[in-house]
Amino acid sequence: MHKVFLIIGSVFGGLAVTIGAFGAHALKNLLESTGRMDTFETAVKYQFYHALALTLLGILMFSYKHPIFNYAGYAFTIGTIVFSGSLYALCLSGITKFGMITPIGGFLMILGWFFLLFGTIKAI
Repeated sequence: MHKVFLIIGSVFGGLAVTIGAFGAHALKNLLESTGRMDTFETAVKYQFYHALALTLLGILMFSYKHPIFNYAGYAFTIGTIVFSGSLYALCLSGITKFGMITPIGGFLMILGWFFLLFGTIKAI
C-alpha cells in the first residue's frame, strides 16, 4: 500500500497546485464576487497538507510495517476528497448544502492523524 499512498499523495499535491493556481487566476473574479476566496484557499491548503501527509506516510511504510498505517492512508485519502471536494463544490456551485458534509471529511482527516500516531507508537 505504501506505493499507492505515494501515488495518491503525488496526485493530490499536483492537483492542489493546479487548482490553487486556477482559483487564483481563472476563478478569482467569481470567488471574490461570491465571497468564497477564503473557503477555496482553505480547501487547497488542506488538500496540500494531506498530500504531504500521504507522501510521508508512504515513505514511512517502506521501513515500518503496521496495518494501522493503511487506515491512516485511507482516512487521509477519503477525508481529503470529502473535505476539499465539498468546499470546491460549494465555491463553484453556490450550493451551501455541500458545506454540510465538509465536517465528515475533517473528521476523517483527524482520524488519519490518530491512526498515524497509533501506528507509529506500535511500529517504531
